[in-house]
Amino acid sequence: MNIKAVAKPARTLLSPNDHALILIDHQSQMAFNTKSIDITTLRTNVAMLARAAKGFRVPTIVTTVSKDTFAGPLFNEIADVFPNAEVIDRTTSNGWEDENLIRRVNAIGKDRLVMCGLWTSVCCNGPVLSALEQGYEVYVVTDACGDCTIEAHERAIARMIQAGARPITSLAYLLELQRDWARLETYELTVGIAKQYGGPFGVGLQYAKTMFETHGGQKG
Repeated sequence: MNIKAVAKPARTLLSPNDHALILIDHQSQMAFNTKSIDITTLRTNVAMLARAAKGFRVPTIVTTVSKDTFAGPLFNEIADVFPNAEVIDRTTSNGWEDENLIRRVNAIGKDRLVMCGLWTSVCCNGPVLSALEQGYEVYVVTDACGDCTIEAHERAIARMIQAGARPITSLAYLLELQRDWARLETYELTVGIAKQYGGPFGVGLQYAKTMFETHGGQKG
């Protein structure tokens, strides 16, 4: 049998209108003991993720755990992007056991969810496994998660993947939403986020733009 290629994306690739993003417990206390990723890198990745979701108008749920009595305030990287967000504060480590969160998930009505949070093995792992068991497609932004040890983070990621979750990174998420550089309505948004938060890729974009303009080239 000969396979005939078709110019269309895989169904498993994310688009802005086919999923909801859940940002789980990116709070001060949870970050203090996060050792699996450098905290500056984590905050950068969370900022890129939040700004991508806001810019592409992805329905986003923000959650905290015991913010007034234990885990403290949200990262500014989220609070500044979603200043009017109805943040869901819970007592359960597994947010999927919280009725307020479930109401928000059901109100949005997306069968595909993208999640990340602190810590990977607890507050991210619980909702991911629970949502998968209930039939949701779940993607985990692995570099916007963190845990007390590398071992704890890696075992949690492996467990979620074994259960059916799909791993993705923050930069990959941004570029997957854009996907086509000819989509001019979000071109500047994507390039702007990448230049500010995209590490070497962002530096490369800034370099190329500067050098082309300096030497009379045209923007690609």
